[in-house]
Amino acid sequence: MSSHREAPGISKDPVADSTDVYAFVSPDKPDTVTLIANYVPLQGPAGGPNFYEFGDDVLYQIHIDNNGDGESDVTYQFRFSTTVLDPDTFLYNTGPIESLGSSSWNRRQYYNVVREENGHSQTLGTHLACPPCNIGPLSTPNYPKLANEALHSLAGGRRVYAGQRAEGFYVDLGSIFDLGDLRPFASAHDHYGLSKFPTNGPGVNATKNLNVHSIAIQVPITDLTSGGHKPTKVTDPKASIGVWTTASRQRARVWDADRSFWINSGPWAQVSRLGNPLINEVIIPMGKKDYWNTQSPAHDKQFASYVAHPGLSELLPSLYPGVFPHLAALNAKNTVRTDLEAILLTGLPKGVVADFQNYTGATEADMLRLNVAVKPSKHPSIYGILGGDLAGFPNGRRVFDDVTAVELRALAGATYALVDKTYVPDAAALAVTDGLTPADLDVPYLDTFPYLGVPHSGYTTPSH
Repeated sequence: MSSHREAPGISKDPVADSTDVYAFVSPDKPDTVTLIANYVPLQGPAGGPNFYEFGDDVLYQIHIDNNGDGESDVTYQFRFSTTVLDPDTFLYNTGPIESLGSSSWNRRQYYNVVREENGHSQTLGTHLACPPCNIGPLSTPNYPKLANEALHSLAGGRRVYAGQRAEGFYVDLGSIFDLGDLRPFASAHDHYGLSKFPTNGPGVNATKNLNVHSIAIQVPITDLTSGGHKPTKVTDPKASIGVWTTASRQRARVWDADRSFWINSGPWAQVSRLGNPLINEVIIPMGKKDYWNTQSPAHDKQFASYVAHPGLSELLPSLYPGVFPHLAALNAKNTVRTDLEAILLTGLPKGVVADFQNYTGATEADMLRLNVAVKPSKHPSIYGILGGDLAGFPNGRRVFDDVTAVELRALAGATYALVDKTYVPDAAALAVTDGLTPADLDVPYLDTFPYLGVPHSGYTTPSH
């Protein structure tokens, strides 16, 4: 959950909280791109009898900018509705759920999918069934079968899935938010003179055994590019797109007298958004976080100073005395972090990384940028471009990419050498990590759509 609970307002509204967005050329169908938007963070699998679901009153959207202005040119919209078969029981299900049509499944969700491009709308699917949550071996005895039934084929070679999946983002939240006390480097942390944990150790995955709700759609590359163009060269300017996700609510809600029913009305207001992982969480300051969630990427120039001078980069030398001397020297000169501006706000132009670019233009906009002409890697690295793998983050984001380590290393100065060839990164900047890899997940990723693993069962998953 690279942006779970990242702003005060959205932390109180989990069904509208966009936690992760992924965009990558599908490794098993390289003529397509897979887009995944996750919501409803930190789900305990045993959280019944009111198990987790999407919000019927939320407009979920995945946006694509294909001309570099930070505005949406192609949008996929998702609206959900809930049906209760028997309102006189408290149970989510009254027996085993053996198929999506099982009469024992009491509370169900359906959704519609609409594609918008330049003001024109196309309905791709209506009344598509979500799977139930993974309750346990008696209630959901064959969950992979239920999930496969919820994989829907759409016109034009598209596929879609919306429902619960295993959380695939591995991160040591406990160490990161305890004053950046990364466990593999604990002995070098200042601890403000109160060190009780001076011994280095492995990271602890805070999202282990948790689930999330995913909206995943796989579409032809030509669905996303300007004019339906299919780039074959990485250097083609039309090969680079920007991706982000949002959630919106209507501006007014009116309750009836006993608060048992409400009506929503008025125009939609954006309450959550996410492009690059961890931006609102660790780059945008507290006083701007809720406001940032309401803005379009086209207006991100107003936040560019926080990328140019990130607070965490300024803190690292004091948290780890003597470990980041070159970063401390950059900070002392009040150096503008043009490397981070390029990675996060414009994309990397040609020449910065050999045989690569994902530049979308001069408009400063926080978007997850993907060059769709870069083929899936035969030997992927979880460190993406920093690991020599041009098909990985920050060229899009695959489900297994270690975005925490990549962004920590970038903030620590590892990428500044891209824009200043005389700069030598600190050794720690090239190695800093929270100490986790995909091996710290209990549920493996899938090799095919929707790629995130089968959700944890409430009955069989140990208490978190």
